[in-house]
Amino acid sequence: MINFRDNVKKMDGYQPGEQPPPGSKVVKLNTNENPYPPSPQVMKTLREFDGEWLRRYPDPTAFMVREVAAKIYGVPADWVMAANGSDEMLALLARAFLEPGRKIAYPMPTYSLYITLAEMQAAATAEVPYDEDYNLPVEGLLAAQADLTFVCTPNNPSATVAATKDLERLAAGLKGVLVVDEAYTDFADENALSIVSRYENVIVLRTLSKGYSLAGLRLGFGVAQPALLEGLIKIKDSYNVDSVALRLGAAAVNDQAWMRTNVEKIRASRAKLAKALEQMKFKLWPSQANFIMARPPGGDARYLYLELREMGVLVRYWDRPRVDDKIRITVGTEEENQGLLDALKKLIL
Repeated sequence: MINFRDNVKKMDGYQPGEQPPPGSKVVKLNTNENPYPPSPQVMKTLREFDGEWLRRYPDPTAFMVREVAAKIYGVPADWVMAANGSDEMLALLARAFLEPGRKIAYPMPTYSLYITLAEMQAAATAEVPYDEDYNLPVEGLLAAQADLTFVCTPNNPSATVAATKDLERLAAGLKGVLVVDEAYTDFADENALSIVSRYENVIVLRTLSKGYSLAGLRLGFGVAQPALLEGLIKIKDSYNVDSVALRLGAAAVNDQAWMRTNVEKIRASRAKLAKALEQMKFKLWPSQANFIMARPPGGDARYLYLELREMGVLVRYWDRPRVDDKIRITVGTEEENQGLLDALKKLIL
């Protein structure tokens, strides 16, 4: 008989967004992928990849890509840890700090993986609600005094940013570790990286999935003072970043100009798409990410999601409190965005 732990039996597990087969004729705006290709330097590195690097194990410290990232972030290399996507960093933090009798806190609604990680470790949860404008509930998170506090900024799914001054208040007032999940920060006006140097209980997470167009590569970073990273390094897989990701990731991070050019195109498209949605009477929240959270006129988001799917347009929908009347729309190319708007006009106007 297969006998999982009781908490594993009870949990549903994380539900990723729908991934249609390659070549499918859909407008895919549901999983926040960057619509533009990776840097030409990434593709050049891939074409020149030496098979010898696959025969051998990769550097277990991932120093090649950590060194490049450290220069961009303005910190020493030993303040950066590389991982198999920032999701692995989240999982390592949960494994390191959570167990029965310990507590995790996060504002809600937010990235649903946090809930899954808490369930995996059978930890107690403190879900502190955002207000309607998605201001960070600092007092509620401080009152929770959790062993691990997650803040996603820009937040997923609201795309709103937590003010740096509010994050600093949390860092100063929490006894546990503050995790600032900045997966979408490349599209935002501010970030919390400067807090790391002032507080040893803060770790900022970054990823190459969004701004760098490398969601399929799986490479992310944790930036923190070495004392915090030390425990995470103990429990990571021996070779958690493969040889391909090391070299392609380093090439991507080195090409900041390519990343910034694509980010600015997405920010411009975001503003244009938001204006069009507002003209169609959608309720929007101010986006600082590569997606927009929108409540359709009338609030029947499930109907809209299903009808769009039938028309070959994928957006994200959750049947959960406070988000079940909204859809999340990834900002695509101009052509993809127009395809969405054309479909919405048939359903709403």
